Amino acid sequence: MTQETSVPADTADAKSAKAAARKRRRAAAAEARAGSRRERRRSRAAAGRARSGEAAPPEETTQLGGAEASTGWAGLRDRAVELWLRRIHPVLDVVSPVGWAAFGVAAASWIAGLVLHITELNVIGLALTIPLLIAALFVLGRANYAVTLDLQTHRVVVGTRAVGRVEVANPTQRDILPSRIELAVGRATAQLLVPRLRPEATHEELFAVPTSRRAVLIVGPVRSVRDDPLSLMRRQVTWAKEQELFVHPRTVRLDEAASGYLRDLEGTPSSDLSSSDIAFHALRDYSPGDDRRHVHWRTTARTGKLMVRQFEETRRSHVVVALDNLAEHYATEDEFELAVSVAASISAQTFREEKELTPFTFDTRQRTVGFRPMMDDYTVVEQLGERRSFHELGQKASDLAPNASTVMMVVGPHTTARELNAAATQLPIGVTAVAIRCVADAEVRRSAIGSLDVVTLGSLDTLARALRAVGR
Repeated sequence: MTQETSVPADTADAKSAKAAARKRRRAAAAEARAGSRRERRRSRAAAGRARSGEAAPPEETTQLGGAEASTGWAGLRDRAVELWLRRIHPVLDVVSPVGWAAFGVAAASWIAGLVLHITELNVIGLALTIPLLIAALFVLGRANYAVTLDLQTHRVVVGTRAVGRVEVANPTQRDILPSRIELAVGRATAQLLVPRLRPEATHEELFAVPTSRRAVLIVGPVRSVRDDPLSLMRRQVTWAKEQELFVHPRTVRLDEAASGYLRDLEGTPSSDLSSSDIAFHALRDYSPGDDRRHVHWRTTARTGKLMVRQFEETRRSHVVVALDNLAEHYATEDEFELAVSVAASISAQTFREEKELTPFTFDTRQRTVGFRPMMDDYTVVEQLGERRSFHELGQKASDLAPNASTVMMVVGPHTTARELNAAATQLPIGVTAVAIRCVADAEVRRSAIGSLDVVTLGSLDTLARALRAVGR
């Protein structure tokens, strides 16, 4: 029967994801180097045949299986490495550290007992050898599974569960005994018990990953495990590769008044409309209160009813969201997570309203080609431990978006008024600058540092109210 397994909550660990990514990059680099060596050997062999006039054997490539014979120390080394990776290392990797310790003590006891003729040492060697032999019986043999790892979605928001399933099938014509399947999620591992499977039978296990923090989790791989009760030996076979799960920061929706300010085509910020700031859009029926100057008399004469011109605003907003990710400006990890959620919320609302958007941090710039890539970039934002001058944030905003209408600087509680003023002085003249201080459990309050509006909030749910106060 299908059941849901809850993966431990501490799986949301971005560090493990990065370690896995580094491991994959190292493996890819090693494979590339091996391919380069094979190509060089192939070229040398072809050049040698050309000099001697010898024809190349037609079955050379398939017969050698990508590891062509070569002469000299380089060829001997390559064959030794291949033998180690394919034959020796998989066998030695089965023995656990405890097993190696038992094997070392057993070997030393046997040797010392036989050389020194000490019966007690031989008894110790025998007592340790028997469990090792029994452990070897547990890991012998191999089950042929067909395993499918399926995540319902690869992107979730903090606080929601990521649901997936693991399907184990028996593609053979014989029964497979009960076994244990391990599913790795970050640094944690979930244990899934697979019952006895008859030929062509399948077993499905549902699992849920709690997402308490923003992270990129590596779900997988799925491995079948065989080990003995004493954990002397452990044999595992990987059946399904890992998949990435993005845990996006939590965001809230904002209204238009809270997400940006208008900027006309000439570049002068204003909150009032004029006749030069609107363009003809369509015709509609007259409504009481409409300006009679907008009546379209030609259409009115043709249709027999009053028709007026409808206009649309030609002014546009360009919002810059500058996230301060310097570690020294935040007292706790929760305050930094609040800052990331605030920046992501403003960016998301601006993106939905199809306004120009430039989001960035000290060390990177978030993509705006789509909503999902932008949230992916906010997922991997980290604090910087290095010291930097805070005016760089304002200078970067000026360089990336010189025609911006609004610059939203999301900062931590330890960002000083002097630093905020230094960053504001780097912004273009006429831009509306707002600094949002993220302080844990603080009440919403507004202040000013020169022309810079400063609003303090302690919860993501109060963001819309705080920005509406700035807009007044």
